[in-house]
Amino acid sequence: MLIDCPHCGPRDLAEFSYQGDASRTRPDLGSTDTKAWIDYVYNRPNPAGRHREFWQHAGGCRAHLVVERDTLTHEIHAVAIARDAAGGDAA
Repeated sequence: MLIDCPHCGPRDLAEFSYQGDASRTRPDLGSTDTKAWIDYVYNRPNPAGRHREFWQHAGGCRAHLVVERDTLTHEIHAVAIARDAAGGDAA
């Protein structure tokens, strides 16, 4: 699988590190809702189809990216710098 890094161009998956789901929303930092925090930290959906994920180009420019890919085919539909991508937490 190739990921097209906005800085470095197409690179092999081996240069990247998966950082997690980019579609989840973190509870408010001041929240004391234990269930919301448990769901955020431990409960992970496993979607089939198009999905937004955080990746880091660890073996290259070290940029944090949001990659939209199909989890069934591994086809990559979009890649953006994480701070520029709308939606999700850039934690």
